Amino acid sequence: MSLSTASTGASPQKAAPVLNSPAKVLTASLVGTTIEFFDFYVYATAAVLVFPALFFPGADPMTALLASFATFSIAFFARPLGAVVFGHFGDRVGRKATLVAALLTMGISTVIIGLLPTYDQIGVVAPLLLALCRFGQGFGLGGEWGGAVLMATENAPEGKKNWYGMFPQLGAPAGLFLSSGLFWILLQFMPQEALLSWGWRIPFIASILLIVVGLWVRLSITETPDFQKAIDNEERVAVPVIELFRNHKVSIVLGTFVALATFVLFYICTAYLLSYNVKVVQIPFTDALAIQIWGSVVFGAFIPLAGILAERFGRRLILTLTTVLIGAFSFLVPVLMVADEMRILGFVTLGMALMGLTYGLIGTALAAPFPTRVRYTGSSITFNFAGIFGASLAPYIATWLQASYGLAYVGYYICAAAAITLICIFASARGKV
Repeated sequence: MSLSTASTGASPQKAAPVLNSPAKVLTASLVGTTIEFFDFYVYATAAVLVFPALFFPGADPMTALLASFATFSIAFFARPLGAVVFGHFGDRVGRKATLVAALLTMGISTVIIGLLPTYDQIGVVAPLLLALCRFGQGFGLGGEWGGAVLMATENAPEGKKNWYGMFPQLGAPAGLFLSSGLFWILLQFMPQEALLSWGWRIPFIASILLIVVGLWVRLSITETPDFQKAIDNEERVAVPVIELFRNHKVSIVLGTFVALATFVLFYICTAYLLSYNVKVVQIPFTDALAIQIWGSVVFGAFIPLAGILAERFGRRLILTLTTVLIGAFSFLVPVLMVADEMRILGFVTLGMALMGLTYGLIGTALAAPFPTRVRYTGSSITFNFAGIFGASLAPYIATWLQASYGLAYVGYYICAAAAITLICIFASARGKV
């Protein structure tokens, strides 16, 4: 729609802005998050399959796995810092340039992991460098997610924000599918010895090809209409994070825990389950990865359904019902997660279907409470605080609970997260979640 008006003689007419087409907007948001989550999940898969032996040798298998999960968690503590830094520039300079910088940060960190020497080559320095690169991955993803969601929702026509906000969320199942699929292919064509020797490096180094694609797509889009309006109206603030914590503290706290169940459920159904299948049930690597690939397909299929249901019945209602179902699902953990591949497949199918319904809406829900001038920073910090509380230690906690008390306590962990999320949904202002 043209923004030009009849000239009054007082000032020249403004040229109508160049609007991004829906296809370009949705492609840019989806491709970017797919690449970022591919990088992120490649590490999660390697943390189970190869990193315990390559970077933490000498310990018993459980200790090595827990050490590997500890480095996995580092990224979640780096993500809020990335959210503050990239959010500042996203709210001051613009969504487009910041998204390009976040993509490069994440991508370069991932490629470097593929080039690292192992513990046998340089000793204790190897896991330290691995931890540093994992920090870089988290720092980049901390700035990516919020910008991608805003790129979609701030270009959305009226009444379509839930549908547009669903598209960048599809990057999570797509990235999980690609990362798991690539490791599955490697295991089909090389022995485990070759995978541990050099094959594990391929997914990390191959990320450079995805970076090129992502940059090409991201550089082809223009700034979002909402942010351009904030520039025109001189609404930008000098330090977004200060205004955020001064005026929007309640939205940050509630948003963090609204997303808690989403994160706990996802990382129990992926990283923890992969390690459980391989280490406890002793399912072959390829079969365990095939289960994870199936989970990513179910996850991806239910994200669009979430967008459709939210447009028809309301985002708040769908999030509430899904959270209740997650709580009910938690009591099936000791029933389904036994040494039976069909039951485990049922666990993954149900868990990832619920994950799709909640994750498909969480991006729009976390961005909604914040005004344009601090929305990049606010949505990013909220999402990444949720990552710390819900995801960073989820594989570690679930592994420890299962080993110490049994599978029922893994279910109680999911149930507690769902209860906290439900309370925070009810406490949030209607129309903001």
